[in-house]
Amino acid sequence: MATKLAPEQVIPSDEIKPMSISDAPEDQKMTVSERCKLILTVGEQCIKVEELQNLLERKPEPIAYDGFEPSGRMHIAQGVMKAINVNKLTKAGCRVKILIADWFAKMNNKMGGDMQKIETVGHYFIEVWKSIGMDLEKVEFVWSSKEINSRAHEYLPLVMDIAGRNSIERMKRCTQIMGREAGDNMPLAQAMYPCMQCADVFFLKADICQMGTDQLKVNMLAREYCNQIGKKDKPVILSHRMLPGLKEGQDKMSKSDESSAIFMEDDEAQVNLKIKKAHCVPGEVKGNPCLEYVQHLIFPWFNEFVVERSEKNGGDITFTKFEDLSKAYASSQLHPGDLKPALAKSLNKMLEPVRSHFKNDPTAKQLLRSVKSFRVTR
Repeated sequence: MATKLAPEQVIPSDEIKPMSISDAPEDQKMTVSERCKLILTVGEQCIKVEELQNLLERKPEPIAYDGFEPSGRMHIAQGVMKAINVNKLTKAGCRVKILIADWFAKMNNKMGGDMQKIETVGHYFIEVWKSIGMDLEKVEFVWSSKEINSRAHEYLPLVMDIAGRNSIERMKRCTQIMGREAGDNMPLAQAMYPCMQCADVFFLKADICQMGTDQLKVNMLAREYCNQIGKKDKPVILSHRMLPGLKEGQDKMSKSDESSAIFMEDDEAQVNLKIKKAHCVPGEVKGNPCLEYVQHLIFPWFNEFVVERSEKNGGDITFTKFEDLSKAYASSQLHPGDLKPALAKSLNKMLEPVRSHFKNDPTAKQLLRSVKSFRVTR
């Protein structure tokens, strides 16, 4: 059963900073080629581009799907980046189904497997996406437990068929989707998890699997299943980049390490301090999380990156292309001491509506208080 937001729950548009992707007039018609080009900016990998083109030609409103385990506070990779990607998809004519994977969170021992806590975190997720400016007109939030319970006669045979056609070893190769490593002592629930996630693709009638690169193996399992059952139209896989953590060598933000992530309701001082301490070697572009945040969050949101600095240090400069910023940083024309404050300022401007919502809305305020009191488990 899909969760729809009541009119009174929607934040007035003047309280939300609009994303640059939504600036075009609503009645502007996009060609199939333009829609395809926009969708491809969502991910760094698409399997396959020609299938996406064909999908858009035959289906005016394809269904794009993503899912999240309610597992604690939301960081900017889940909050900002997901909102940017969803808004691109809806602008390109897609309908988006976001699975609040509560049963999956229980199977993966998130929130200690406590379903009441998991549900609370799920509602908190929705409040974050509302407040950051996700275009909810074409978005459905689907709770896995409610949907499966209401249509178990469809879901369980699908899961059993997928399980019957694949080996345990094949399932083990998918454990990365849970943030786990394959091992002989893994709980049986975690071996079932990929079968269920694969089933979700077909259960939700998804045309596009829009997830992080860490979910690629199970999305490929869905395409393999199409081959097994002779299904012609396979789900298109659109994999977006995983934003790195703030520390050196962290390929992915971690909720369990609060110093490695910027959370959606972090106050201005917290954001400033975290960015100040972030790994950012002068002149090094590769492996620099600060530059990645500018590339994947700031430019898509504001269409520019403004660096304020003294005349002695070259004066203010506005970058409109990441390539120019990258070159300036690599040649030491731009120093971390200038990059970091500019990044922190942009992030704080972006996150202010979220802070305001969780400060002033009684329901959101209580949800955040509850979520902060929960212990994050892996």
